Amino acid sequence: MDPLISADDLAESLAGTRPPVLLDVRWSLLGPPGREDYERDHLPGAVFVDLDTELAAPPGPGGRHPLPAAADLQVVLRRAGVTADREVVAYDAADGSAAARAWWLLRWAGHPRVRVLDGGYRVWVDGGHPVTAEVPEVVPTDYEVVPDSLPVIGADEAARLAAEGRLLDARAPERYRGEVEPVDPRPGHIPGARNAPFADNVTADGTWRTPAELARSFGELGVDRETPVGAYCGSGITACSALLALEHAGLSGPGNPAALYAGSWSHWSSDPNRPAKTGDAPG
Repeated sequence: MDPLISADDLAESLAGTRPPVLLDVRWSLLGPPGREDYERDHLPGAVFVDLDTELAAPPGPGGRHPLPAAADLQVVLRRAGVTADREVVAYDAADGSAAARAWWLLRWAGHPRVRVLDGGYRVWVDGGHPVTAEVPEVVPTDYEVVPDSLPVIGADEAARLAAEGRLLDARAPERYRGEVEPVDPRPGHIPGARNAPFADNVTADGTWRTPAELARSFGELGVDRETPVGAYCGSGITACSALLALEHAGLSGPGNPAALYAGSWSHWSSDPNRPAKTGDAPG
C-alpha cells in the first residue's frame, strides 16, 4: 500500500460508503498552534490531533518529542474515531512532515492502513475541494494499540547503524553541518550519518517526489533494499518524513522496515560524552 493518497482520490474515497478517518495534524515548530488553523477551516469530517501534546510525550531526558506511551496514544486514537478496519488519512499544511509523524505512529501502533494526503491542505484547497469549520461528532472507539510494530532505536543503536548501515539525518544541511543550532544543546551530527534533508522529499508545491526520484537520491547516499537504514532529525518529527519517503521509494517496508531514532539530535546532543561531527563529511 502506497503511503500517499492524492487529493482527488481522497475526495472520491470520502464520498464512498466507508470513508477513511481523517486526522488534521497541522503544526509548526515555531507556532502558531495548529488548532487555530483547524478551527478556522479543515477537511470535512477531520479531527484535530495535536502533535506536541498527543503525538508526543512531554519533553524530557528522551528528547523534545519523545514517543507517547502506548496507553496515551490509544486514548488519542480512540477519541479520534480510529478503528482497525478503516483506513486513516493524515494531512498537514503542505510538506507532509507533520502528517508523516502521525502516519509513522499509527503504523508503529499496529494500524495496517494509513496514508498521508499528498500535498496536504494546500493542494486540497487548490484543487477546489470543500472545507468546513464544523467540528464533527465522533463516536469513541475501542481501538487497541499494538506498540513496537515498527522498529525504534536508541543512541547506541543509532551509532552502530551509522557505522554498519545507513543512518540518515533529516535536518536542514546547515544544521547537519553544525553551522547553526537554534534549538538543541550542541551543533553538528552523529558521526557517520548522511544528510537527507526532509525538505528534499517534496517538490515546490508540497507534493512528494516520485518513487524513482527518491530512490535515486537515497541511492546516492548508499541506501538500498538490503542495507539496514534508520533516520533521525532534531526531535523525531521530520525524520518520519524520511521514513515515509523510503517506503514510497520502495526501499523500506515489510521484511526490512527502516528504524526511527525517536530521541534524535535533541537526545544525542544532551550527553556531552557523545561525539558530534561538523562539516559536510559524514564523519
